[in-house]
Amino acid sequence: MKEISAGGVVFRRSEQQLQIQLIQDRYGKISLPKGKMEHGETVEETALREIAEETGMVGKIIAPIDQIKYQYVNEAKGTVDKEVHYYLVEAVGGTLQAQVEEIRGVDWFEPQEAWRRQRTAGYNNNNRILAGALKLLGIEV
Repeated sequence: MKEISAGGVVFRRSEQQLQIQLIQDRYGKISLPKGKMEHGETVEETALREIAEETGMVGKIIAPIDQIKYQYVNEAKGTVDKEVHYYLVEAVGGTLQAQVEEIRGVDWFEPQEAWRRQRTAGYNNNNRILAGALKLLGIEV
């Protein structure tokens, strides 16, 4: 069975300051907003919907970043081939608010602080996703 999810690295610019959004997932790890594709959606629509649902922010896709592929075992479905598509997303509206049913928290960070938090408290497979987003934004880590 194949399962497709999508999400993004959300950024905003305010007063010439760039900030990156990170979430704290239900397990207490630093992560990025993402979720499963619903019937009839494109991968891009899934990414934007999940970001809005989990963080309250309305976004605009700037560029694709990369995909993460892995397998996990579900008791009912067996082995699942998981594919997660990530995009660089600019926040264009909304109000920052964590969907507490799904995540513990969400906040904005300076790029270097976001990178530090990802490296110390995030999932290893998100390192290249955040690094790719920062590179697209002209920031080397």
